[in-house]
Amino acid sequence: MERGQRVVDVSEGGTPGGPGVNLTKGQAISLEKRGGGTLTAVRMGLGWQAAPRRGLFGSRTREIDLDASAVLFADKQPVDVVFFRHLVSDDGSVRHTGDNLVGGAGQGGDDEAILVDLQRVPVHIDQIVFTVNSFTGQTFQEVQNAFCRLVDETNGQELARYTLDGGGQYTAQIMAKVHRAGAGWQMTALGTSANGRTFQDLMPAILPHL
Repeated sequence: MERGQRVVDVSEGGTPGGPGVNLTKGQAISLEKRGGGTLTAVRMGLGWQAAPRRGLFGSRTREIDLDASAVLFADKQPVDVVFFRHLVSDDGSVRHTGDNLVGGAGQGGDDEAILVDLQRVPVHIDQIVFTVNSFTGQTFQEVQNAFCRLVDETNGQELARYTLDGGGQYTAQIMAKVHRAGAGWQMTALGTSANGRTFQDLMPAILPHL
């Protein structure tokens, strides 16, 4: 946990199917349930929409292809990644639900999602960083309503949500990370802009957050 950082318990907000804790940049939540016990499986959902562009014949939207990735780290070294070309981690604990080429399909719901079975994550994996990048090179000026949210996969309860500020001449976002904290896990909202078409391009920007 970073100095001065407030850790919010997930029991402070979130009802089945309802909104969770609204995180601010750098804020962390503890993945522990009220009354003891820890979460066993979570889903990191990511969503976005193409921003309307004004033209000669009125507003129009252009399809935006953003890609969600999860990079698994052991002692600050990347050891595996889950993305549209490698949908399941080698150990089977992290799974991508599939590529979405346009965004906005969920109309405010998840466009892409990555499932994490926390009980199956190998002990040497201590951080999982979630990123979104524009594979087609469009900047976030053409994106609106981008967010990431953490959901308890066992009951569908939204635990936390982090919404990005709009605009920006960059092509990627380092959204959040799930990391070990003692015997349990925490999620921290990162919201750092970066540039790159793939997760490999983002590694220099990810490393300071580990």
